[in-house]
Amino acid sequence: MSDSTETPTTTTGPAAPSNRKAPFPAGFLDTISTGWADRPEPDAAPRAQAAFAAARRDALSAIFPGSRLVVPAGELKQRSNDTDYPFRAHSAFAHLTGWGADAEPGAVLVFEPRDGEGHDVTLYFRERADRTTSEFYADATVGEFWIGPRPSLDAVAVDLAVPTAHIDAFRATEADRTVDDDDELTRAVSELRLVKDAYEIAQLQQAVDVTAAGFDDIIRELPRAVDHPRGERIVEGVFHLRARADGNGEGYDTIAAAGGHACYLHWTRNDGEVRPGDLILVDAGAEVDSLYTADITRTLPVDGRFTDVQRRVYETVREAADAAFAVARPGIRFRELHEAAMNVIAARVAEWGLIPVTAQEALDADHGGQHRRYMVHGTSHHLGIDVHDCAQARREMYYEGILEPGMVFTIEPGLYFQDDDLTVPAELRGIGVRIEDDVLLTEDGPVNLSGGIPRTADEIEAWMARVSA
Repeated sequence: MSDSTETPTTTTGPAAPSNRKAPFPAGFLDTISTGWADRPEPDAAPRAQAAFAAARRDALSAIFPGSRLVVPAGELKQRSNDTDYPFRAHSAFAHLTGWGADAEPGAVLVFEPRDGEGHDVTLYFRERADRTTSEFYADATVGEFWIGPRPSLDAVAVDLAVPTAHIDAFRATEADRTVDDDDELTRAVSELRLVKDAYEIAQLQQAVDVTAAGFDDIIRELPRAVDHPRGERIVEGVFHLRARADGNGEGYDTIAAAGGHACYLHWTRNDGEVRPGDLILVDAGAEVDSLYTADITRTLPVDGRFTDVQRRVYETVREAADAAFAVARPGIRFRELHEAAMNVIAARVAEWGLIPVTAQEALDADHGGQHRRYMVHGTSHHLGIDVHDCAQARREMYYEGILEPGMVFTIEPGLYFQDDDLTVPAELRGIGVRIEDDVLLTEDGPVNLSGGIPRTADEIEAWMARVSA
């Protein structure tokens, strides 16, 4: 990686950021700003999501009449010394502007209330540096010599169909202005995303399709994973390549959990072996350039065939998922998806003699829960521009909320029998299974956006045989 900014020897450049930079010589300073061809502006047409973002801004404006609203994109976050993590704009900012992976750090979307009704909305960000300025070559954070071309105010105004201004204009007046209550605004922008528009649904399907291709890649590379002492890292890396090549990256850290690691719900160390005879649970989602992400889990037999015990556990989890699908329809409460899946889990673990009570007793809201030892997580969460979307919505709008057409959520039951769990027979220990799909609710019921990825045990085995042939 190239070292960052050098120090100019004249007052035209910025101050030295550290004591390890050599000065720029005079010849460089005399010639660096000349000899460059004109750079054409991009095509002057709004991007596809601009009209959808405008409608979202109008909806938010209606919630806060007369209030000034400030929605920041966020800043770069330091990783170490003078290196930063990849920038990702705040989800509310991306949702309200349509700016995705190409958003500028430090940008701010401001809603100024009009004297009448509604708001004047302006997007503030730092204008790109002209090549006659010192930051072009000397600032590794924003200089085009370091990070490539940056968008102009005029180009972004057209691209996003929203008025733009330099961030300095925002900073000059910010100290004397008031902003609506942060908690109330945070809740509102979260609840605004509960029902997806047509653009969002299309982006989620695109993310699912990239993720499906990534699962095919994983199956093809399982032999390489088996041969490596940290085979889980091979699985993680294979998926990363697909997510970066066909999208923006992963929407969250990939879980590549083989053997007993599959029983740790958020296993992301991914440093274990991948052994024939074991299962590997892969929970992965590609994020596309608009920042919408998939979230899909499949549990695969490493050598392509389930054992009888593994198949029994797997098909029980699928039965639980299918029960949640069966009740999903407009008008039910979100929590009923979980309840339907848990009815199956409780019935099966009671049937197998794993809990000391009946399934009905285990499902008692006050005194039950014994079956939850083997599935402690929830069955569903909303999905969108965040993998756990709408997380700041009120409970009555989320967990107790009524399902509506346009909502997108996961269905993801599981069963996890840890290696050292003495409450289960030895044959079950070390088996962890989760099946997770991404679901769009329509007027006619659920549409499984990830339904093209095999789900049943028989389908999984046939899929693995076909892809690895």
